[in-house]
Amino acid sequence: MITEVQNTTTLTGNRALVTEQTTQNESDPALGVGRPGIPVPLHCLPVTDATVLELYEYVFAPWVKMLGLREFKVCPGIVSAMLPQNDALKLSSCAVCGQAIMAAIDSVASLSVGTTGRITKGTVYQHTHFLRPAVNDDYHVRAEVLRFGNASAFTETRVSFASTGKLVAHASLEFAF
Repeated sequence: MITEVQNTTTLTGNRALVTEQTTQNESDPALGVGRPGIPVPLHCLPVTDATVLELYEYVFAPWVKMLGLREFKVCPGIVSAMLPQNDALKLSSCAVCGQAIMAAIDSVASLSVGTTGRITKGTVYQHTHFLRPAVNDDYHVRAEVLRFGNASAFTETRVSFASTGKLVAHASLEFAF
């Protein structure tokens, strides 16, 4: 069961009053998410080469899937994927938007945490450095778990040009259990 909190802001004089309304939503307690009529693919955990696509299709939002991540490779604690060139992700400068790169980083890193079979509550921290513009290439995204703890896992993710291997972005992430 998931508890959803809806915030409502009401102006009272010179102050904004925020009230919360809590609602309960039925779902699978194992993943903390529910999709009506679609069973949770618990058989996909731990994430492997054989299960990564099914879990990716279930867990991620449609707009994340529009990034076009492909060519997933999975080892314990490590997941890599290819982020292909896509004009829809580019800014007027022809560089890939940083938001798209950060979404790809978060997606691949969260799959790397799933290689142990433990289910995260989500990303609690992401710090990304952009080293150069992402232009005119596909991008290799590789996430490695640095530490699996009792309450959280820490990952490092690198985004590099597929053709040269030069680093485009580097990120550190933390996931809560």
